[in-house]
Formats: sequence, C-alpha cells, structure tokens
Amino acid sequence: MFRILVCVKQVPEVTNVTVNPETGTLNREGVASILNPFCEYALDLALDLRERHPQWDIEIVVVTMGPPQARAALMRCLEMGADRGVLLTDRRFAGADTWATALTIAGTVRQLGDDFDLILVGKHAIDGDTAQTGPEIAECLGIPQVTYAVGLELEENARKTNRWVRARRETEQGYEVMRMLLPGVVSVSKGADVRQVCSLQDIVDARAKDITEMNADDIGLEESDLGLTGSLTQVVKIFPPPAKTVGQTITGADPDEAAIRLVGILKERGFV
Repeated sequence: MFRILVCVKQVPEVTNVTVNPETGTLNREGVASILNPFCEYALDLALDLRERHPQWDIEIVVVTMGPPQARAALMRCLEMGADRGVLLTDRRFAGADTWATALTIAGTVRQLGDDFDLILVGKHAIDGDTAQTGPEIAECLGIPQVTYAVGLELEENARKTNRWVRARRETEQGYEVMRMLLPGVVSVSKGADVRQVCSLQDIVDARAKDITEMNADDIGLEESDLGLTGSLTQVVKIFPPPAKTVGQTITGADPDEAAIRLVGILKERGFV
C-alpha cells in the first residue's frame, strides 16, 4: 500500500474578514469557515494520483489541527474522496505558530505509525500566508521536500524497492521538474481551474468514514513544545494596508488641451 497524508486547515472566509483597529486582531465573529483552498489543491493532487495509479493501492489520510468545529474541514475532504481523517484538538494546541504546528503534526505522523510515503500540504493558508508549515514539517521529520508543486507523477524502480515523486513546480522564471526520493513532503500551489463537485452519494458515503480525534497526550510531546508556549514567533499586530488614493483623471478635452492641463497639474505639484 502507498499512503499519502494531506495536511489541511480550516480558515475564515477572507473576503468577509475585517481587522479590529483597536486590538489589531481579526474579527472572526460571524465569519464563515472554509477549507483552505491550497489544502484543497493538495488533496486534488492526491486524488489524481490515486486515479492514475490504481496499481499502487493508494490510501489518502487527511489531518487537521484546530477546535472541534474543524471536523467540518475533514468532512469536506472525506466527501471529496479521502479515506479517513485525523482531528488534532486540544486547548493546549491553541495559539500555535507555524513551528509549534509543524512540530505537532510531525509528532502525530510518528504516533500514527502508518509509514506515510508522501505528505502533501497547501503552499500557504490564506489567513496567515506564511508558507512555513510545510517545509518545517519536512525538517522536523528529517525528510526531503519540494515546494510550489502544480503537478505530480509517481515512479518506482523495477524491484519496487525505491519510489520517487516527480514534481512540476512553479518558479519566477516559469516551471521546473524535480525528482524526489520518497518519503518526502510536497507543498502545493494553485491547481486545476475546475474544482471537483461532490455527488450526493459522496456526501452520504463520507458519513461512514472514520475520523480519529487526538489530543496533546496522544502526540507524545512535551507541553512546553505545544501551542502558544511552544511558539518561537509572535504576531504583534495585524493591519490592512493603507487604502490607495484615487488619481486625478483628465476628461472632456482634446489631446492638446489635455497635455496643457497635465503640465499645469505637474507644475502645481512641483514635479516640473
């Protein structure tokens, strides 16, 4: 069996989030929570691999860390086609930064003991936008990583003793293809433009799939490594960027008249 672990996160719908100007924190009250889009892209790639490599007998497990309501994000993944879910929920996880989150997930991977061949994560969460957790998971587990992947292929040698993933990844210059010996971690960038639509049968079947809950005691880490206590960074303030002022538009004039008016404005403002 070939096992894929997909790390997902429940995030607030950012289009409806505002910032409290006094406290500098996000106003989450009354804001709907969704599955982080980049985590969904990661799950899409896992499902695509399973469809294209039926001979590999691929199992897809999804894991998330959050309050009990984060179960909804796992349920969405099960509806899409994941086989089972793991919910890490404990008040001691609260306030975790990317490092504490990565350490917790890496500890969970060790405790599950499922010998995952491939770990997929979204390149970043839309509520934090740090893109740190995936690479940190790889470092905690001591395994290789590829970032910003948009396509994956699985390969193995004739004796099936070694397996690789071939990743097509985005760069500032275009795309490059990298080959990584497994096990390893891949962070996933934006995927296909057409999203999967779950059927009514998919939704019904998801209710019969298993979601395992784990708390801090199940992970096997020191409490000093968890949550806010184990976080090495602190968000001092969150604030929206200053609004851009609208420029002045010259209308209702022929080109010569518009040029004269433009020069006049530039002289008034000391540019010429």
